Amino acid sequence: MTAHDPSLHRKPGGLLGWLGFGKGDRADGSAPTAEARPELRGSLRLQQLEDVARFLAAHQLEVNAASLAAGWSYLAGANRDLVRAIDRRIRAREPLTQAWLEEQLGTRDSDQDLATLADLMRRLEASIDEFGKTSHDAHRATSDYHTALEGHVGELEQVTRAGEVISDLANIAKVMLKRTREIEKQMLRSEAQTRALRRRLDEARRSAEEDHLTGLPNRRAFEARFAEEYRDARAAADQLCVAFCDIDHFKRINDEHGHDAGDRVLKLVADCLARLSDDKCHVARHGGEEFVVLLRGTSVEEASVRLEALRAGLAERRLVNRANDRPFGQVTFSAGIADVFTCSDPRSALRAADAALYRAKQDGRNRIALANAEDCETKQATAA
Repeated sequence: MTAHDPSLHRKPGGLLGWLGFGKGDRADGSAPTAEARPELRGSLRLQQLEDVARFLAAHQLEVNAASLAAGWSYLAGANRDLVRAIDRRIRAREPLTQAWLEEQLGTRDSDQDLATLADLMRRLEASIDEFGKTSHDAHRATSDYHTALEGHVGELEQVTRAGEVISDLANIAKVMLKRTREIEKQMLRSEAQTRALRRRLDEARRSAEEDHLTGLPNRRAFEARFAEEYRDARAAADQLCVAFCDIDHFKRINDEHGHDAGDRVLKLVADCLARLSDDKCHVARHGGEEFVVLLRGTSVEEASVRLEALRAGLAERRLVNRANDRPFGQVTFSAGIADVFTCSDPRSALRAADAALYRAKQDGRNRIALANAEDCETKQATAA
């Protein structure tokens, strides 16, 4: 498979064509509808996710918001301008790069398309649950009917005096019994297919919510977790802290050692922060060289102690670029921590943590700062 595999091009006929409802699907050349073939709905919806994944893999694209939105928009024909632009680029045998896709989509369009993709996944999950329950109930009913019918056949076969009428009834019952066995097998296969579909949807969701470089949850996954923890912690009167951590002078590392070396540093810092993770602490990559940490049941002072231990341990290490044996020198990070419930809402808490991070950077980097009351009202800062 190459980056320009024609099998990954958008099929004619818009979304229906992509789903396989094209000409020639019936013997008379007409296109069947979803209603005419309900057993295909689950597999066709799953095919959408598989095609998007193959599109990203074939073009060697990262799994992130922009690439997922672009893959879905292109294959479904949802964004005509994007479809035409990608088709032109493929015909010219020019690569589809991450930067080019993001430029084509723009931030607002990317977020909107990703939200649409997430909505499709939620609807697919609901359909799978409904179909799975229906298949299970049908299988159980068929099994009960089969058992009862089998008993009746046995009784009929034992009657020897009723003549041909009883004999005919017994033969009809045998045919019905054979058919119920076939239906029961089909129900079992449907249940197995439903379980497989559920597993593959879970895999697709994990892929969409995981940062491909570090293996940590990505920003989208963090925001969902933050909303859940905020709701639960508030109901349980638990403490909740959020912290932004940013690698110091990361641009200089990329400039002096290259982006491959920068990626290795990102993974190293991610591994260090991941040591905090447990049932009460969640670490995610927020974007670029920035990470976010959510700590439940922990005060800002306790959170500061935990992050300080990691910061100090990393700062003591002297790292070497194995690709060329050149030393990286000291790799450090700065952090800002906020008590979520001292702010008016979750977004204010994120702004407060970001403001504290900005202050840590301004004060010399390689340090941790705690948010204050004013930080909750501070507009989001941009730390260099």
